Amino acid sequence: MKQLTDQLGIAHTFESSPKRIVSLVPSQTELLYDLGLEDRIVGITKFCVHPYHFKSTKKIVGGTKKVHYDKIRLLEPDIIICNKEENTQEIVGELRKICTVWVTNVVTIEDNFQMITDFGQLFDKRTEARKWNEKLAFALSDFKKFINDIPVRKVAYFIWKDPYMVVGSGTFIDELLKLNHFQNHFASKERYPEIELEKMETEGDLDLILLSSEPFPFKAADGYEIAKSTHNAQAVLVDGEMFSWYGSRLLKAFDYFKYLHKSI
Repeated sequence: MKQLTDQLGIAHTFESSPKRIVSLVPSQTELLYDLGLEDRIVGITKFCVHPYHFKSTKKIVGGTKKVHYDKIRLLEPDIIICNKEENTQEIVGELRKICTVWVTNVVTIEDNFQMITDFGQLFDKRTEARKWNEKLAFALSDFKKFINDIPVRKVAYFIWKDPYMVVGSGTFIDELLKLNHFQNHFASKERYPEIELEKMETEGDLDLILLSSEPFPFKAADGYEIAKSTHNAQAVLVDGEMFSWYGSRLLKAFDYFKYLHKSI
């Protein structure tokens, strides 16, 4: 018998380590796999694209914002893994009628380390979790040395079109922007505000417009259109997974960030 507390501060009691897992968060599905839990994962979302073979070997139970509760019940899970941002309170409430729901809340890199540690304790994968945190800590330290020589640039990070939406403060993406010496033009706004392009030029100069590959798949033509609303900003297409996926994906993100800085 063990009692563990998730990142919402909710305590859960477990008689044994959960054996049947449903994961409703793509980045956390990848982390569970990297912790050696492939055999325990029974259900995932249609957006859980890593590892690739899961799409054909695991049961798809819907998306992150719309899930099929009947499909989840049939899987008889011991635990359902959710995230405060990815999954709504309504969904989490309904899922609690099925089994234990573990909710993560990752806004900072420190939160990410804690999530990995929690999963190690929850699923009896403490050694694997510790090794992943050690690798991430080393990569983070190395990246901080690299970024010291990179000047601070003012950016706007776009995630959606019609209406245009950008990244504000209080988000994991904003945390990674700061780490990259990218000053978020919309840091005064919280979360994911809608904006009007016409007002951008009057709100100050931008160095870069970062166009994410997800959730909206921006193209080069979108960058040209948005750039017209700035004085002289450069539009850059960026890999949204690298800026928004926490968990083990962060290890690959540090190498990607180095490549990005060298290419702009």
